[in-house]
Amino acid sequence: MTVANQRTAPLARDGRSRWWILAAMVFGLFMPMLDNLVVNVALPTIQRQLGAGISELQWIIDAYTLAFAALMLTGGTLGDVYGRKRLFAAGLAVFSLGSLACGLSSSIQELIAFRVIQGAGGALILPGSLAIITATFHGRERGAAIGIWSAVSGLAIAIGPLVGGYLVEYVSWQSIFFINVPIGALALALTFAVVPESKDTSSRRRLDLRGVATGSLGLFFLVYATIEGNSLGWTNGFILGSFTLAAALLASFIWIESRSPAPMLPLKLFGNRTFSAAIAVAACMFFSLFGVTFFFSLYLQNVKGYSPIGAGERLLPFTVMILLVAPIAGRLSDRFGSRWFIAIGTLALATGLAMFLRVGPSSPYATMILPPMVVMSTGMALALSPMSAAVMGSQDESQAGIASAAQTTSQQVGGVFGIALLGALVTASFKRSFAAALTSDRFPHSVVTLIMQKAARSASAGAINAAQAPPGTPPRVIDTIIGAVHGSFVHAIHSALFVAIGFALLASALAVLFIRSHVSRADT
Repeated sequence: MTVANQRTAPLARDGRSRWWILAAMVFGLFMPMLDNLVVNVALPTIQRQLGAGISELQWIIDAYTLAFAALMLTGGTLGDVYGRKRLFAAGLAVFSLGSLACGLSSSIQELIAFRVIQGAGGALILPGSLAIITATFHGRERGAAIGIWSAVSGLAIAIGPLVGGYLVEYVSWQSIFFINVPIGALALALTFAVVPESKDTSSRRRLDLRGVATGSLGLFFLVYATIEGNSLGWTNGFILGSFTLAAALLASFIWIESRSPAPMLPLKLFGNRTFSAAIAVAACMFFSLFGVTFFFSLYLQNVKGYSPIGAGERLLPFTVMILLVAPIAGRLSDRFGSRWFIAIGTLALATGLAMFLRVGPSSPYATMILPPMVVMSTGMALALSPMSAAVMGSQDESQAGIASAAQTTSQQVGGVFGIALLGALVTASFKRSFAAALTSDRFPHSVVTLIMQKAARSASAGAINAAQAPPGTPPRVIDTIIGAVHGSFVHAIHSALFVAIGFALLASALAVLFIRSHVSRADT
């Protein structure tokens, strides 16, 4: 998350006006933070009503996250150069219009395209809000203001599943996007009414357009090839070409950033091993988190049969644990250091993921699903704040903004690839397991082929139901097919869990080996 350049003087406002500015910032921030988990709860409903396949569901999440990650590092620079209020207001307008367009979408392709617009708006809102707060407050007031900003952000994420479940169940899936429009309009009005303009006039910053273009396109083609490889085939020319193009673009990005006088991401930051390790830990943690929660929402509704609001209620303990534990972990890490909090937290994350391996299609929530969710979320909470402290403590104040933005970007990129890679793994594993289950149940080869053809686009539990069976299929046979769907989907999730556990363990090892608590800026 980007902060204002430290050399920018605080804005001259009286006390009451400053807190109105803070209100405008947190009100605007509420929208993109709420969207983090709201959309996940709506995925099964969107899948049924728009006829989405598993890769299209992945794109609904990744289109937003990819745009957000690709433009995050640029968002802070745009605000510093052209005016923070102006860019924050532009972000609110873009996000609100993107939300309206998402709600009006009549096809899955339209929804994915408009999610990109939402992500672009969010990339302007998030760094802009913190930059304005940093320019407005100083001393102890700044710490209090950022604390409130962070608390509201956490609250929005926490209530996201519940709000999303309620809206989807009692209104429509479109309402999860429409709700952003009045919130955005009020935030925009409040911004224009109370927030003064500010810029960074102390340095000659400029946009790194070549870096933005090569980095963004490189990530896009890499994600595209990973998501679409299952449906098009891994040896398909488009897939191989996308991987090749991604490699060339990302190599060009590194070359450009190493030679740019004003790089989007200064590579010299990675000369500090604590910074590099913490950035890698952030990517690994969110790889596991995003990838697992994407399929867990489908599992709760499509396999367990919970309603959208029922699924939202059962996801609530995850975010509540983060809200309760993260502040305590942050304070303790300030006293005892970050290293072991990150190492133990990521190890607990891996443990919680491993506990999910015992979960099956008929597992009870209270005794089989809730405990690993609590362990996993506690691990995330133990690591999050100390990880941020390690990132910020590894650089001097002049690099605070870009260091924080790099951490946020790494988290989003990790999440993008968690959904893309684990999604590809789940899809392939589901198809193999489902075909094997049908064959073992002595379905004729012609029937297996017909069902698998209908299942090809919608390889997730619950997307294949009675309507997928050949006409005249007896109810007993339909029940067998649905049982095979549920069992195969859970088996596929288990395959993905092993990879997620591996990334969580890698994060723990990186913390132990390379992160140094309360590191001095000379530590490299």
